[in-house]
Amino acid sequence: MMKHIMSYKDDITEILDAPEMLKAKEYVQHGDVSVYSHSVAVAEYSCRFARKMRIKVDFRSLIRGALLHDFFLYDWHDDWDKLHGFKHPKIALKNADSQFSLNKKERNIIRKHMWPMTLINIPTCKEAWLVCFIDKYCSLLETFKIFKYNYE
Repeated sequence: MMKHIMSYKDDITEILDAPEMLKAKEYVQHGDVSVYSHSVAVAEYSCRFARKMRIKVDFRSLIRGALLHDFFLYDWHDDWDKLHGFKHPKIALKNADSQFSLNKKERNIIRKHMWPMTLINIPTCKEAWLVCFIDKYCSLLETFKIFKYNYE
């Protein structure tokens, strides 16, 4: 269920219905979870955590940035590139910037979500920190098949 992010339906429909985002359903992220489901999960869990912990955030930016944080538009398992983890935030930002009108927080979320792997790209807003940590949490759930979500 996408209860938390659906309250921003008008803000996310543009992203979720974009042909490139729909194509992300074909790309595997971790385990057998698609990039699409992973991105929706990161958005949903980021909102849940912020609400539960009563963290004041810009929910619109949090959700949009989380949905687009892995908008790299390729299957990173094909011709596996050991530098994918370092390179994909910049690629995702370039792709997202070319298709959507992003604000500063959304750009920060996308570009800096791989910290600490990308040492110099330290998140600089609460929303980016949240997505950074929730992304790792969801990735662990997916990799070890502990997850209970499918947003296809």
